[in-house]
Amino acid sequence: MFGFWMPMPLRKYPWETLSDEQLLEQRLSSLRVTVEGTWLEGCLGTLHEELQARDIRLRPHAWISSEWFSPAGVPGIAIPFYLAHPRLMKIEKKMMLDVEGGTWSACMAILRHEAGHAMQHAFQLQRRRRWQQLFGPSSKRYPRYYRPNPASRGYVQHLRLWYAQSHPDEDFAETFAVWLRPRSSWRTRYAGWPALKKLEYVDELMAEIAGKRPPVMNRERIDPLHQLGQTLGEHYEKKQAFYAFKAPKTYDRDLSRLFSSDPRHRRAQPASVLIRRHRAQIRQLVARWTGENQLTLDAVLDDMISRCRELDLRAAGSERKLVTDFTILLTAKTMHALFGPSSRRKWIAL
Repeated sequence: MFGFWMPMPLRKYPWETLSDEQLLEQRLSSLRVTVEGTWLEGCLGTLHEELQARDIRLRPHAWISSEWFSPAGVPGIAIPFYLAHPRLMKIEKKMMLDVEGGTWSACMAILRHEAGHAMQHAFQLQRRRRWQQLFGPSSKRYPRYYRPNPASRGYVQHLRLWYAQSHPDEDFAETFAVWLRPRSSWRTRYAGWPALKKLEYVDELMAEIAGKRPPVMNRERIDPLHQLGQTLGEHYEKKQAFYAFKAPKTYDRDLSRLFSSDPRHRRAQPASVLIRRHRAQIRQLVARWTGENQLTLDAVLDDMISRCRELDLRAAGSERKLVTDFTILLTAKTMHALFGPSSRRKWIAL
């Protein structure tokens, strides 16, 4: 279901057999899931092996919380609760239409990114002048919104939506993640890019740090799951609201060009039916191409389906071609909403 074999947790929980409605009434603190005894242990073990192979002595500690993050001043990593159990992954998928970090490769990508934050915290790297020259001041305020330039070669591309461009700390964490990943061939991949200077600096910096004990060894756990009193329902209500972005409804003309309102095609299947039948496939493809959240895309698809119904548009012609053309249309509209002159988007700091 989530792209890899997951060993069943050794521990049984009373909420495993609850309905979705009952599960959403449970408090996060009552879940009591841990990293230990789950597939996450293997992911962390792999991360530690990658650090050891570079002679980096830091071994970031990890705990379960509500989301991914590495707190300032703490060389550790918080992992979202849903990754600790298949039942919680299932409710995450239902509520958010996606499971961030829900496969081995996706989890490792985020762990390497968070390890970059942990390295910064453990060795206080942001205090170095060269670090500040290349990445910018760590003290810069985190933005609520940022507008990346997809064509920029000044940043590495690791996590989705050109995340390195959101803040100097994220720029470093992304650069570190690319550097750390085995067989990433970053010298070849980024040859001729200004971002190569950042990678070369990280390479030099890690060679200097190799074998040294981190000056900051804080093992604190910020916002651990057992201290979070909100229910899963409240958690997801807040999380869904974050992605409740609606693109401007400027697609009537495009839909009318793609589908037909000609009476001659009245016996053809409604365009709304065609979109609804293929919506999961279309949503996943556009999310992969643009980096947009699937929950946001689903809301836009609802609007498009409604407009097709109100305009009585019909799917005349090759269904395969229509699905392809509609996917391209949604991709174009999404990119315009993300990066157009009037766009103003939110983003989650990992």
